[in-house]
Amino acid sequence: MRKRLNTTTFDLPVQELRRGYRSDVYFWREKVVLEKHNLHPDVIMQVFQKKDAVLCGIDEAIAVLKVACGRYSNYTNAYKLFDRLIELKKSARKYFLTDKKKYLEVEKERILVAQELDNLWIDGFSEIEIDALWDGDIIEPYETIMHIKGDASLFAHLETIYLGILARRTKIATNVRRVVEAANGKTVLYFPARFDHWAVQGGDGYAAHIGGAAGVSTDAQAEWWGAGASGTIPHALIASVGGNTVQAVKLFSETYPDAPLIALVDFDNDCVNTALKCAHEMGDKLWGVRLDTSENLVDKSVFNHMGTYKPTGVNPKLVELVRNALDREGFSNVKIVVSGGFNPERIKQFESLAVPVDAYGVGSYLMQGNYDFTADIVWVNGKHISKVGRKLRPNPRLERYNSNDN
Repeated sequence: MRKRLNTTTFDLPVQELRRGYRSDVYFWREKVVLEKHNLHPDVIMQVFQKKDAVLCGIDEAIAVLKVACGRYSNYTNAYKLFDRLIELKKSARKYFLTDKKKYLEVEKERILVAQELDNLWIDGFSEIEIDALWDGDIIEPYETIMHIKGDASLFAHLETIYLGILARRTKIATNVRRVVEAANGKTVLYFPARFDHWAVQGGDGYAAHIGGAAGVSTDAQAEWWGAGASGTIPHALIASVGGNTVQAVKLFSETYPDAPLIALVDFDNDCVNTALKCAHEMGDKLWGVRLDTSENLVDKSVFNHMGTYKPTGVNPKLVELVRNALDREGFSNVKIVVSGGFNPERIKQFESLAVPVDAYGVGSYLMQGNYDFTADIVWVNGKHISKVGRKLRPNPRLERYNSNDN
């Protein structure tokens, strides 16, 4: 039985969502206009996008609606309190490094202000209905992925938020799935943390998990699905011990004896010999070696012969040389991880050539592309009313959300 992520999983800025602080201002103004003129249209809001994709972000979008669907009982007071909340947020940042006592005082006041805002908030989530697909569902262009039914004034201000969530998470999940499919059953490691803002890691890591990634590189990326981070020895550690990869591997193993030991062996651009040195030194402790570069500089001729060539990029020839050397000296148990500029096309090329790779680490490709979602009101007070070209598109795959789900 499928179960949605609990609302408490997400680190949502509840007060900011309720006030429309992170929404396009015109959606907040729409909400205010409707409420000021006592307009409460019973609508169906229909959400879709235009590509074949792996859907992700549904649970997070529902969580946003759950905590921020509603209205204030007194907008004048709410505005004043929220402005004070933002002032305190800024003050807390200022005092955190300069005056810890003052910082704690500000934080205490901020909690009190947030509580006052809570007292002014009238929850409206119980007044709406949500029919939605699930994270991980395969979706088609223009397929309806969610219907929100109820008083438009309760959730008009949240359109920016849930559409942005769906766009981001679906992009990651879809890109990861394409890489996983190209990898032909081999392990895919999600390595794009350095290519984007740190604040997106939690949701992105979950989306990568939905897409089929076997591992992530930060603990934050693994938090939502209850796993932990994994990784290799960085170039920086090797450089810090004078460029001695074997020494770096030994020190790492002594410090983290229970972590999988994967040696990064391209520091000297001599992957074969470095891999062998690490294997002889560490023996059965060595889980694998990683070949990494952001460039593929090898001439195409190297794909077709087995000469004595010192590769400068991750390519089939390099992987074959490392694999053959390890096998020849009795280290067939040591796995090979490759990374650096990999995407589905490049992985498919490696797989078609039967390159002896055990795992692919993929980074910047997973951030590329866009999967923009659109939300349209398509039904108002029992009648079809929508933007020209839009219509109500029922989807039998949609399932009614039940608060017991999360």
